[in-house]
Amino acid sequence: MIGKRIVDALNEQVNAELYSAYLYLSMEAYFHDAALAGFANWMRIQTQEEVVHAMKIYDYVVERGGRVVLKAIARPQVTWKSPLDAFKAAYKHEQKVTGLINGLVDLAIKEKDYATNSFLQWFVDEQVEEEASAGDIVQKLKLVERAPGGLFMLDKEMAQRVFTPPAVKGE
Repeated sequence: MIGKRIVDALNEQVNAELYSAYLYLSMEAYFHDAALAGFANWMRIQTQEEVVHAMKIYDYVVERGGRVVLKAIARPQVTWKSPLDAFKAAYKHEQKVTGLINGLVDLAIKEKDYATNSFLQWFVDEQVEEEASAGDIVQKLKLVERAPGGLFMLDKEMAQRVFTPPAVKGE
């Protein structure tokens, strides 16, 4: 059986992951409004990934005999000054999520919950990718900041991203 402090913290993380999905969905709408369908596609994929993260934690809590308790999801920001501003916000958000995951690992260690610590290592690794991906786009957007044609090239590149669900246990 999983401890109450761990369950409560994981429930908070489910909410944080669903907020992340909501934020990226809001960014997708912003990019559609700006006629940047490729960037919107990138955000749609990011939204799907965040939902997978939330469900992965949800399923883990259930598997360990805990009770999932869902909370209201905060309203995300709906507009940004520029594509660069939006991706800076996404990068900053991913850094915040990394901090949340690290806090969960710290709690699992403190509580001597080795199973949860092991489970969370996937998220630790995933956050390295998440930060690198958003950070890379921030850098590219900075490079093309004064070259609008570059923005359209990046938009075309963002359109190529596809959703790849993570492997299921045993595969």
